[in-house]
Amino acid sequence: MSWEMVIGLETHVELNTESKVFCACKTTFGAQPNTHVCPVCMGLPGALPVFNERVLHHATMAGFALNCHVHHVSRFDRKNYFYPDLPKAYQISQFYRPICEGGWLTVQTEAGEKKIGITRIHIEEDAGKLLHDAENGTMLDMNRCGVPLIEIVGEPDIRSAEEAVAYLRKIRAILTYINVSDCRMNEGSLRCDVNLSIHHPGEPFGVRTEMKNLNSFQSVERAIQAEYDRQVAALEAGEEVVQETRRFDQKTGKTTSMRRKENSADYRYFPDPDLLEVGLTDEDMQAIRSEIPTLLDARREAYRRDYGLTAYAAEQITAERWLAEYFEEAAAAAKTPMSVANLLQGEVFALISARAADAEKNGRPTVEGRESLPVSPRNLAKLCNLLSDGRVNSSTGKKILAALFSDDCDPEAYAHEHGLFTISDDAALTDAVAQALSENPDMVETYQKGKPSVEKALMGKTMAIMRGKANPERLAQLLHEALEK
Repeated sequence: MSWEMVIGLETHVELNTESKVFCACKTTFGAQPNTHVCPVCMGLPGALPVFNERVLHHATMAGFALNCHVHHVSRFDRKNYFYPDLPKAYQISQFYRPICEGGWLTVQTEAGEKKIGITRIHIEEDAGKLLHDAENGTMLDMNRCGVPLIEIVGEPDIRSAEEAVAYLRKIRAILTYINVSDCRMNEGSLRCDVNLSIHHPGEPFGVRTEMKNLNSFQSVERAIQAEYDRQVAALEAGEEVVQETRRFDQKTGKTTSMRRKENSADYRYFPDPDLLEVGLTDEDMQAIRSEIPTLLDARREAYRRDYGLTAYAAEQITAERWLAEYFEEAAAAAKTPMSVANLLQGEVFALISARAADAEKNGRPTVEGRESLPVSPRNLAKLCNLLSDGRVNSSTGKKILAALFSDDCDPEAYAHEHGLFTISDDAALTDAVAQALSENPDMVETYQKGKPSVEKALMGKTMAIMRGKANPERLAQLLHEALEK
C-alpha cells in the first residue's frame, strides 16, 4: 500500500508597517546590525510595549482577503521559550484569542482545483537573527526583533509538494495584492514551517515533524520530498518517526534533527499583563473591507469572460496586482485585449527576465514590480495595434519593443523613423520571391520532388531579402503560388 503525505503549513509574513509592532523603531530591511533597537524591542526591564494600530489594520485586511472570520476583540499572550535571538525570553503572540479564524483559499494544480483550509491568523512579533561567521563565530542582529508578523496556520489539507507551493504562491499573491507585505522571500518577509507526516490512506495520521524557516519555493518543494522519503524509509525499516523540529540542508538535500518538537503547553502561554485587548467595531471592519481590491480569482474569471483569455493567460497576468492593472489599462487602449495578453506573455516577459538575469550577472540591483516594465500601457497598446493591423510584423515588432524598453517612445513614430513598417506591395514581394527562387534552385527542386517542408526555408530566404519587413501572410501566399506554378 502506498504512503500518503499529510502537510500543514505555518506561514510567517512580515507586515510592511514603517515601525515595529510594540515600539517606534524602524522596520527597514538591510540596516546596519543592531541600529533599529530600543529598550522595548530588546526587552529591557521596565520598558512597556505600545501596540501599533496599523498592524491591526493589515492583519484584519489579510483575514478578510483569506476568507477568515475576523473577531471584534482579540488579545495578546506571552509565548515563553529560550533562544539566543529572543532577548526577552518570550514572544508576544496571540494564542487564546487570535484575530482571525476559519479561513480558506483555493489552489490550481495539474490535478485540478483544491480548497485548503486556514485554521487561524494571529499577530506576533518577529525574533532577531543569528549570523554565523567562520571567523567571528555566531553573532546577533536584533534589528528584526519586534517587526510585526502575522502567522497563517493552515489546516493539514495539503497532500503534495506541488499543492504546498501552489498554496504559498497564492498567499503571496493575495497579500501583495492588498499591499500588507512585500512578501520578499529572499529578505525573510515570507517564510514558512512545514509540518509533515505520512500514513496509509484510510488510517490515522502519522507522527509529524516540523521543518523550520524555509524561504524559497524551491526549498519548500525539496524539503517536503526529502522528509517524505526519510519517513517512508524509516517506517518501512521498522523504525519510529519522532515528533521533532528538523532543518533542511540546501547543499545535501536532506533534513537533519534540530531538537524535539514542543507542544503548546511547553510554551506556558499566559495573557500579556502589559497589553490591553484590541477591538474592532463594525464600522472599522467595513472600512477595511472597502480597501480590498478585486483579487486574483475574480480577475481571472473576468479576464476569461470579458477578454476571451485562456485560463493559463489569465493566471499569468493576474499573478501580480501591478501586472493585472497594467494589462487592464493597455487592453482598454488596444483593439484586441488578446493581443496585449500575447505580447505580455511572450516578448515582454522574456525581456524582463533577460534584463533581470543581466543585472544579477553584473552585480546590479534587480528591478522588480512595475519598474521592471518601463513601457507605458498606452505605448504597448499602440504596438499591439500595429501588429494586429499588419503594419509591422513580429520581427520588426521585437525591434520596436526592445527600443521601448530603452526609451519609452511612440511606437508608430519609431517605426516611421527607422523604416520598420511592413511592406505589403505585391510587386516588391513578387520580386523578392523570384529572387529567392532563382538563388536557391536546389531547394525549389527538392520541393517539386514532394518535400513541402522546404517551403519554410525558402520563406526564410525571401524574408531575408526583404530585410524582415515583408507582410508575412501575403509573402507566404505569393511564395506558395510561385512554387505551385
